[in-house]
Amino acid sequence: MASTAASLRLPSPPLSAPAAAASFSSATTLRFPLRRRGAARPLAVAAFKKLSEASPVPIPPESAQPPLDEEALPPKPGVYGVYDAAGELQFVGISRNVRASVEGHRRKVPADLCASVKVSVADEETPDRAVLTNAWKSWMEEHIESTGKAPPGNVAGNNTWVGAPQRPPDLRLTPGRHVQLTVPLEQLIDRLVKENKVVAFIKGSRSAPQCGFSQRVVGILEAHGVDFVTVDVLDEEHNHGLRETLKTYSNWPTFPQLFVGGELVGGCDIISSMAEKGELSALFQK
Repeated sequence: MASTAASLRLPSPPLSAPAAAASFSSATTLRFPLRRRGAARPLAVAAFKKLSEASPVPIPPESAQPPLDEEALPPKPGVYGVYDAAGELQFVGISRNVRASVEGHRRKVPADLCASVKVSVADEETPDRAVLTNAWKSWMEEHIESTGKAPPGNVAGNNTWVGAPQRPPDLRLTPGRHVQLTVPLEQLIDRLVKENKVVAFIKGSRSAPQCGFSQRVVGILEAHGVDFVTVDVLDEEHNHGLRETLKTYSNWPTFPQLFVGGELVGGCDIISSMAEKGELSALFQK
């Protein structure tokens, strides 16, 4: 069986690979043996049958800048395994583009779940899917035999490979500007803050605040894990006149405004100070 080899350069400096992988210094070159079958079957390709034969590649954490080096992962089709920072295999998959697939997973999971990756590449640009599938099965069987279980991301119903939870939509005080209100807007505000334990009146939506102070308050509330609703004071279509009416209702001139239990707590500065002192958590627990 003839063999060839493909090389790739790792970014400098690389992260530490899992314990099972060798340590790499900066400017390390990985070589991927690309095995060909006999000349009588020139179009056939082969991927590594064993996980232990594949080559480990360190992956920078999400916070690292710049992002993953363009040449750090092969763009060719192959089988890949993603490891966490502790060296535990989290996922084994097949991709027509290993580089794009790993980057896609890194956007969906915490950075420490992409500490490194092992890749097995085929020596054809468009290999037979069955070849890669058989290699994937071999990797899975090898891992199950050694650990007694499949990698977390390959278990049905596992939530390792899902995106961030969807944020609830912002509340609207009216169906629209064209609708004639049957009760004063101030009464709608009063009902809203009393029917919901935690209400944040912010500039912009919860998913896209339109000012730094509103973004800060939303971040603090989410960090505390509290259930809260938001109202966009800039939404003139569904909250027409809210900004001026709310200033009168709360006797507070700026935004955001946070209400807890129907009572005004304050704006960004007060919320930030209370969070730093631990007073906000105590307030939510009442």
